[in-house]
Amino acid sequence: MRKPYTPRPYQHQAAAHLLDLPRCALWAGMGMGKTVATLTALDILFLAGEPTPALVVAPLRVAGRVWPREAAKWEHLTNIEVRPILGTEIERKAALRDSNANVFTINYENLPWLLDTVGLERWPFATVIADESTKLKGFRLKQGTQRARALGRIAHTKVKRFVELTGTPAPNGLIDLWGQVWFLDAGQRLGRIFDAYKERWFQAVPGSEGYTQLKPLAHAQAEIESRLRDLCLTLDPRDHFNLHAPIYSVVEVELPDKVRRKYEQFERELFMQLEGHDIEAFNAASRTMKCLQLCNGAVYKQEDKVSDGSPWVVVHDAKIDALEDIIEEAAGMPVLVAYQFKSDLARLQRAFPKGRHLAIEREFDEFLTGEYPVGFAHPKSMGHGVDGLQDVTNVIAFFGHWWDLELRQQIIERIGPVRQVQSGYDRPVFIYDIVAVDTVDELVIARHETKREVQDLLLEAMKRRTK
Repeated sequence: MRKPYTPRPYQHQAAAHLLDLPRCALWAGMGMGKTVATLTALDILFLAGEPTPALVVAPLRVAGRVWPREAAKWEHLTNIEVRPILGTEIERKAALRDSNANVFTINYENLPWLLDTVGLERWPFATVIADESTKLKGFRLKQGTQRARALGRIAHTKVKRFVELTGTPAPNGLIDLWGQVWFLDAGQRLGRIFDAYKERWFQAVPGSEGYTQLKPLAHAQAEIESRLRDLCLTLDPRDHFNLHAPIYSVVEVELPDKVRRKYEQFERELFMQLEGHDIEAFNAASRTMKCLQLCNGAVYKQEDKVSDGSPWVVVHDAKIDALEDIIEEAAGMPVLVAYQFKSDLARLQRAFPKGRHLAIEREFDEFLTGEYPVGFAHPKSMGHGVDGLQDVTNVIAFFGHWWDLELRQQIIERIGPVRQVQSGYDRPVFIYDIVAVDTVDELVIARHETKREVQDLLLEAMKRRTK
């Protein structure tokens, strides 16, 4: 049964913004109703004669679950029919032929396929909604991600209305904004090419061992915000809710002596790879993989040494023991556990057999009953398009860690302060970071707290260890 929709003032403001500007961005925190506000605006536009269909581009789970469910949830959206373009190629082509749908959804990875299938001349979507628009931050005129380039081919030639939605427009700093804003104004405000954007508002700052990084100039923040003010509406939850600040706790664990010696060997090899080389952030982060695996308690074997069916070897359970204490301290409140590697999940499921793996829809629904003590979630698969967790818990524990700040923020906000307040709960959110002492774990946490570059953190640690 559909629910009556009584929008809050900020949702009225969001819908009006989307109606007033054919090209705009809505930057609104988790739980602020971006999806329903957008569908409401689309409904009004369609009734006023705006051509259909519209295309929503979103992360896979969001495209497949959130938009269709939100359209079917509210009484005032009976004229909106959402059809996901997902699945096999045959299923995607069948979805495209659905003449009843006036809103189609697709994941970012399938954008090149959609453009090849439909063709430039027959492109049918005059309106495009880019949900979680930070996926477009890597766009460049002559390079960049394949999905962003595919969308860039039609953004200013075939699309009349382009809307971007995100709660974190610049999770890693102002440098993330150029690619997103280009889709709105073709470079009018921040420069037609990325290099011009860099030259105007950033400077190269020498880092450790000859590495350089881009830092915004003192005037950059104010000038960029001024140029984007007419395009971008920002809705800050703190302006509309009385929020409790999350309570952070670091739970330190010591590596056993034998494991510590193995870790130090991995770390030496890591630093030897780094020393004397200028490296990109992705490569620096990926080279820490073995160290982070060992911190969690299981290390993947080399492919030629996998003989017993298990691709990893378990070396300690220190973090599992710490998690047991957290679950006990929660006193019956279910705990959302963020893991990083498949080995983490397998060991967690063995240690906590009553836990639910939230990437499986059936187990996700079971966890929402509140009858299970722990739910296991990978930030990459659970950061977007998940609702209802705030009704079950206000506790999250990070068993494993990774460098991506945006993924961390997204999964926290699944049960975060905004969600708690909107659902009527007067309770704080507890965030536990299980950290192996004197390891890369601590560097990842420092990255999240300071947004410092991965390279600088690693090279600084290398110097400290060498001394």
